[in-house]
Amino acid sequence: MLTSMKSFIAVLLCATLTPQSWAASLTLAKPDDVGFSAERLKLIHPLIQRHIDAKDLTGAVTLVARKGKVVHFEAQGAIDVEGHPMRTDTLFRMASMTKPITAVAVLMLMEEGKLVLSDPVSKYIPEFKNPKIAVWTLPNDPHGAGMRLVQADREVTLQHILTHTAGLAVSTEGPAGEAFRRANIVPGQTSPAEFSKRVGALPLNFQPGTQWQYTGTYGFAVLGRVVEIVSGMNLDQFFKQRIFTPLGMNNTFFNIPAARLGDVATVYTQSPQSLVKQNPAPPPPAGAEFFSGAGGLTGSAEDYLQFCQMLLNGGQWNGARLLSRKSVELMSDNAVGDLDLSNYPEPGQNLRGYGFGLGVRVRKSNGASGWLGSVGDYGWAGANGTYFWIDPKEQLIGMVLMATHVGILRTEFPNVVYQALVD
Repeated sequence: MLTSMKSFIAVLLCATLTPQSWAASLTLAKPDDVGFSAERLKLIHPLIQRHIDAKDLTGAVTLVARKGKVVHFEAQGAIDVEGHPMRTDTLFRMASMTKPITAVAVLMLMEEGKLVLSDPVSKYIPEFKNPKIAVWTLPNDPHGAGMRLVQADREVTLQHILTHTAGLAVSTEGPAGEAFRRANIVPGQTSPAEFSKRVGALPLNFQPGTQWQYTGTYGFAVLGRVVEIVSGMNLDQFFKQRIFTPLGMNNTFFNIPAARLGDVATVYTQSPQSLVKQNPAPPPPAGAEFFSGAGGLTGSAEDYLQFCQMLLNGGQWNGARLLSRKSVELMSDNAVGDLDLSNYPEPGQNLRGYGFGLGVRVRKSNGASGWLGSVGDYGWAGANGTYFWIDPKEQLIGMVLMATHVGILRTEFPNVVYQALVD
């Protein structure tokens, strides 16, 4: 009996001494306690409902936290066109919201002295050695005149990929586009090792570091392979052991458990007539596993909030420190100077006034973007509609998760959140 009582007291003391963490079901704080107007926050609901009523999407989960307290957490609509209700614990296919997690993995290995960001990718994947640059034969008639290859004057580094300045061919556009098309590299249809080798053998669209071009499903998949090589674990194992378990992210997966498949919001694309169910990616060939650092995670709003709060807290949360404060500062600082982000393929969001850090866009100017935020806020989005940002100045986290790409919500939702600040 005495032993049991001592064990109970020890557990109680640990719970008392552990930094604030959220329970499985989030408890909402009073908005007024952290500088929000409760009345003005209510504008979030009709904003989302208008898009549901317009059949832009079936439903969404929205979340707002400030100073470590959640002041808004709501599920609206349905997870599918059949009308199964959206819940706050619904799972969403995060797509490129995987990328900031991969960036954190790289920074963790950097802190351990196992790599530096200026490392050439060829140090880990030899096919990236001595890259070639594709250039148009006639700049004024690029498609009609073809292209030629010239030697790059520098190698692609880890930081180039982290900042989307590597010049990787990621579509049939650009001078290296035809080589990309012929290569027919499909993520998930081979091993990460073979995939990265084939990407490394392609010519580049420009000299590394001289332009910004989003690398979609390719660049960060290569970074995921680097994490595997350096850590000796596959990416799924690294994420689980080094990030998800310490942060209590128990509902984030590469491979969704069979028991949770019914909790996943169905992904749709928009057509003029209706929402069209998106065909799932084909399964990998037998014996090939592919955990992509560029996308592929499925998770809940509450889980991703743990990750965001870790970053906002300078690298620690839920009793665990993943990064130093200085590494978070490095990640969230503009690393691309005045390079233009206007070629980001997102019609619903203006990225003028933004630079790019390590896996996240970073606001440099308030006025240039035309939508509300703070200089220094950072975040990213997923192709299926998921979006988050972190605002260190306001100690604020915002998130809207959906399973249909409605780009304008990436502007509308922050506007509605920030207008509710009253302190």
